[in-house]
Amino acid sequence: MAILKIARMGHPILGMKSIPVADPQAPEIGYFVEDMIDTLADAGGVGLAAPQVHVPIRLVIFKVPAARAAAERYRDAGLDEDSEEIPLTVLINPVIEAIGNETHAAYEGCLSIPEMMGEVHRPVHIRYSGLGLDGEPIEREAKGFHARVVQHECDHLDGILYPQRISDMRTFGYNEELKKSIVANDDDNEEAT
Repeated sequence: MAILKIARMGHPILGMKSIPVADPQAPEIGYFVEDMIDTLADAGGVGLAAPQVHVPIRLVIFKVPAARAAAERYRDAGLDEDSEEIPLTVLINPVIEAIGNETHAAYEGCLSIPEMMGEVHRPVHIRYSGLGLDGEPIEREAKGFHARVVQHECDHLDGILYPQRISDMRTFGYNEELKKSIVANDDDNEEAT
């Protein structure tokens, strides 16, 4: 289909609250989702929200590759012991509910904020629901990286970018620079144990 232009931080569409999708089965929604899937594949991300491609509707797509589901930092934190690969999911008019009070901090990046990342605290365990392209309900529980991806993408629907959720701005910066300091801190931590 088509590769859509991704809005970058500073564009007004990324600060808007999105409107619900009236008919998930409308042909134009299906065509739009195909373009979003092509755009996500081209960008190499794991999730994309409609506002990121200049359409202010409550629709996200995401996936959790097997390698990410089993990522070391989540396994080590005991967050993804039951995690599995999540195939590409189209979620329309999503609703998220935290399960419990436990949160976890991890670095996030965003296709709308290229080459940067920051540490964000998010609920570890969530329940989410919405509709698929077929209009059928989707209801799932998610933990770890899966939960983080869903929360990150759904934040876009409310005009929230991850830097707005960073509690310590010293953890926000360019990927290249932060990766150097993260590696240095990991080395320091290993030497201290």
